[in-house]
Amino acid sequence: MKARWIPNAICVLRMLLAGPVAVALVRGDYSLTLALFAVAAASDGLDGWLAKTFGWTSRLGKILDPIADKLLVVTVIVTLVFTGLVPLWLALTVVLRDVVIVGGAMAYHFLIGYVEGLPTGVSKLNTLVQLSFVLAVIGAAAWPAVPRPLVTALGAATFVTTVVSGLDYVLTYARLAWRESHRPAAQRR
Repeated sequence: MKARWIPNAICVLRMLLAGPVAVALVRGDYSLTLALFAVAAASDGLDGWLAKTFGWTSRLGKILDPIADKLLVVTVIVTLVFTGLVPLWLALTVVLRDVVIVGGAMAYHFLIGYVEGLPTGVSKLNTLVQLSFVLAVIGAAAWPAVPRPLVTALGAATFVTTVVSGLDYVLTYARLAWRESHRPAAQRR
């Protein structure tokens, strides 16, 4: 039996962890929330490493991975707003970026053709910063010793990288759409 399915299974596990993370957070069980979120965040790196290292990449995996990331981050950010640990404006920025990216990908797919959902460098940085911010917020709620300036700095970095990566996606895929639409019909995908 081939192990090519393992990265996709890890993505599905990350999706399934979003609910328990949110429930633990609402209940104020920050230690459990941190443990579950840390496992989910680590799974993001693990599935990518396995796929690249062993050549287990798949078209399904290229769809599942960003969906799993967005589901986890958006669920937790919205829950953090609900619990009063994150300001609404920051959560709206994170959610709006994801809506713009998904909407843009769908428009590209239906108007131009298949879109290869490759994350940009700034998007990878944004994911790392968002995950670090969430861990810091939950950590600060669990242990008052977590420095508040660290949480504030990560919140500011989350805002900046979210906006920059959203603009980066819009510009990147607008350029691709323009190039594709200006190719001779015989050369189009």
